[in-house]
This record gives sequence, C-alpha cells and structure tokens, in this order.
Amino acid sequence: MKTLLSFDTFIAPKLITILYYLGLLMVVFSGISMIFTASAYGSLFGGLVRGILTIVVGALFLRVVCEAWMVFFKMNEALQEIRNK
Repeated sequence: MKTLLSFDTFIAPKLITILYYLGLLMVVFSGISMIFTASAYGSLFGGLVRGILTIVVGALFLRVVCEAWMVFFKMNEALQEIRNK
C-alpha cells in the first residue's frame, strides 16, 4: 500500500494493457457488426471490405497509440535508472 501511495510504482502500464485488450475487442466487434449489418441491407461485399478494414486499421491504430503511451513509462524507468547510478 505504501508504494501505491508514494508513486514509486506505476499502475498505468498495467491499465494500458487492459485497455488495449478491451479496445481490441471493441474494434473486432465493430468490424464484425459492420459486416453483418451490411449483409442485412444487401451490400455484402462493401460491408465485408469496410468491416475487414475497420478491424485491421483499428487494431493497428490502437496498438500504435498504446505503444506510444508505454514509451513514456519506459522513458521514465530509464531516467530513474540513470538517476540512481
């Protein structure tokens, strides 16, 4: 409890990982729903392409954003190691 209150360790990297997996589930669900919604209205090919693009581009974008957040925490860890030397 003391380390949590003194900010010696960060919980954000763990939260970012959890948010990444939740976001990935949402991206996949959105893409699949686009495919099935388009097939219900008769434009299966367009919906299939949009759904697959949503899954691929959304997953890549989400990964890049989460990695950028993680870089800040890795930079902080590296700076703390340099300071402690």
